[in-house]
Order: sequence, then C-alpha cells, then structure tokens
Amino acid sequence: MTDHVLAAAPALPSHELLVFLLQVAVLLLGAFALGRLAQRLGLPAIVGELLTGVVIGPSVLGHALPDLSAWFLPSTGEQQHLLDATCQIGVLLLVGVTGTHLDAAMLRRRGGSALTISICGLAIPLVLGLAAGTLMPAGLIGDGTPRWVFALFLGTAMSVSAIPVIAKTLSDMRLLHRDIGQLVLAAGTVDDAIGWFLLSVVSAAATVGVTAARVTAGVAYLIGFIALAVLIGRPLVRRALSLAARSPEAGPSTAVAVVLILLGGALTQALGMEPVFGAFIAGILVGLPGAGDQRKLAPLRTVVMSVLAPLFIASAGLRMDLSELRRPSIALAALAVLAIAVIGKFAGAYLGARLTGLRSWEALALGAGMNARGVVEVVVATTGLRLGVLTTATYTVVVLVAVVTSLMAPPLLRLAMNHVEQNERETVRHAMHDAWSAAGSEPGDPARNVSST
Repeated sequence: MTDHVLAAAPALPSHELLVFLLQVAVLLLGAFALGRLAQRLGLPAIVGELLTGVVIGPSVLGHALPDLSAWFLPSTGEQQHLLDATCQIGVLLLVGVTGTHLDAAMLRRRGGSALTISICGLAIPLVLGLAAGTLMPAGLIGDGTPRWVFALFLGTAMSVSAIPVIAKTLSDMRLLHRDIGQLVLAAGTVDDAIGWFLLSVVSAAATVGVTAARVTAGVAYLIGFIALAVLIGRPLVRRALSLAARSPEAGPSTAVAVVLILLGGALTQALGMEPVFGAFIAGILVGLPGAGDQRKLAPLRTVVMSVLAPLFIASAGLRMDLSELRRPSIALAALAVLAIAVIGKFAGAYLGARLTGLRSWEALALGAGMNARGVVEVVVATTGLRLGVLTTATYTVVVLVAVVTSLMAPPLLRLAMNHVEQNERETVRHAMHDAWSAAGSEPGDPARNVSST
C-alpha cells in the first residue's frame, strides 16, 4: 500500500527544481559576499545577510526588474514551500546549536542575578510591547488576527535577546572573561529559553485560540516536556552521543546531534508548542558536559553557521519590503517599535542589574549586551508572518529592530566597559582566555564557533 502511495505521488517538476536550486545558490552566494563585506565594515554579518534578501526580494529587484523577480521568486505555494521547508530545518538546527552554547556551570553560579536581570529585561519590554500592540493601526495586523493576539506577539518580539549575536560580540570585543560578559550570557540564556516558550504560547493563540482548558494543557505540556527532558532525555542524549563519540570520525556525533534536535522540535510541535522551543531544549542537552565529545560537533556548527543560518536569514530578507516605509504611518510605527524595543530592554536590564547590586556603568553594559536581537528576532518575525499575525509591513518593522539593535550593541558596550575596571579574577581569566585562544579551542566558551548572526 505504501509503495502504491509513493508511486502515485507526482515527481517534482524540473522547472520548480531548477528555480529552487538557483534560489539556494544565489541566496547563499549573496549572503556570503555581503556578510563578509559587513564584517569588513565592522558590522554584524546578519546585516549583509539580510541585505541579500532585501536586494533580491520585492524591495529592490521586485521594483527594478519585476519580470525577473517573478520568475526567480514565483508566488506559487509549492515553490515557496520548497525554500521554506529547507529554511525551517536551518532554523531548528540554528536554535539547537545555540542551545549547545549554554554554559550550565556559569548559569548555576550566577543563576540568581541572571534570573533577576532576565525577568526585568523581559517584563518591561513585554508590557510596553503589549501596550503598543493595542494602539497600532489596524492595517498592521494580519487579517483575521485578534488584536490581543497581535499585541501579545509584539510584546514577545520586543522582549527577546539573541545569544548568538551577544556571544559573538563579546568574543570579538574580548569581553568573555569579564564578569559583565559572563552575566550578560547567563541572563541572555534565560531570556532565550523564556522567549521560545512565549513564542509557543503566541503561536497556539494564533492558530487554535486560547481557553482556560488549552492554557492549562499548554502549561502541563511545558512542565511535562521539561521534566521529560531532564529525567529521561538527558541520560538518553548522553548515552546516544557517548556511543557516537566512540567512532574516530565526527560524522556519527554530528548525525546523532541533528536527529536529537529535530526530534525535540517535532515533539514540541506535536504538543502544540513552537518547534524551536523543543530544538533549543534538545540543543542544551546535547551541549551538556559528558554528552559525548563536543569537539566532534564542530562540523555541525560550521555547516549551520556558515550555510543554513545565512540561507535562512537571506530568505527572511526576501519577505521585507522597505518600500512600505515610505508610508508615513508605517515609518512612524517603525520608529515607535524601535524606541519601545531599545528603551524597554535597556530599562529592564538596568533595573535588574541595579537590584542585584551592580554599579551604573555595569548596568548600562548589561543593557547594551542584552539589547542585541539578531537572528532570534528574525525567527520570531518569520513565525509571525507565517502564522498570519504580521503583515509584510509589520514584519519589515520587526526585522529592522533586529538589525538596528545588533548594530547598537558593540559601540555601546565599548563605551560602558571603558568605565568598568578589570578585577583580579578577570585578569586571571583573561590570561586563560588568551592561552585557550592560542591553542585554537576554548573549553566552555559559549561563543565557540558562533557566527555573527
């Protein structure tokens, strides 16, 4: 019966396959070239990668050469689904690899401070985003989406941080050995975990609605999934990766890690939550100490950060239409959303840092680091567009927040850290950091092999 069903399925038309292959090749080439150019200019690579999609998409090519754009980016659902499915795998592996960079020991040491900073850094922009969502023009809300769902989504988008961008920024600026750098990573890790859960809640609200029974079931599923991951998933993951690590080759470890991350995403998808949450938790389990030889995951990180992540980010740029910003109402909304994102995150992180006893410049440095949204914001925006919560205009606004906040982080961090003296513990860590870097590997470094996306 199965053979009959598979045989009856029509083969992929040669033209659709040709267009798909050209899409992937052109997007990757552009993302690589413009990403490297951005880095040479001192900007995060995500800026150039997103610009690739902007140039090839409706913002530039769609206006300059509409016939070529229509051929290269046809509006047929089947053609779009090919690229979307490929990018969805890239997103899950990107989020999973991000989870492997969690430093559990650091999180335990600084858990209290990190939790306080993270809660404040989440709560204030979340509330401001909710308020803004209730006041936004109706034209910015996806068709058929209740305003409260849109407001909840906007609040979630305003509250997230991005560990990949934060880690790469701290590494480039040689701040990973500083107490502030480690605290930014710890708080950002908590932010990431809560952010993926909030995204799952919003996704459920946008698709199946929210009732008391569904909320209760959702919380039960969340608690159950985390308990399952800790009690059963952790030893199983450790065993699977340990067996794979017996091979002298990196292939088995890489394959097992990919399977685990995708299964984590599939499980949360089956439970009605966003698959990125499951992929993130699976990535954390894969990266825990004792879970196989982490060095053998280097090929996975290379492929994800050098191929799949740039492809996803470039494809995200395809959905941006900067011409929307010519409309005064959209431009004003963009300025308002950006102000809410920046002020909310800075105010929240600053308040949390001061409550934990940090000085003003240290608190400002924390705000600068956690303000970077990067690829996490792009994932959130893409999810909102896919679910119909966001329009193209709103999607463009949210992705712009990711770009601008990622650009703001390095100079503001440099300014704040110039006023924070290095203590003795940090001096010792600095020497160890240099020794590890000279050896080409830094044990426990959350930024190891992390791309600037």
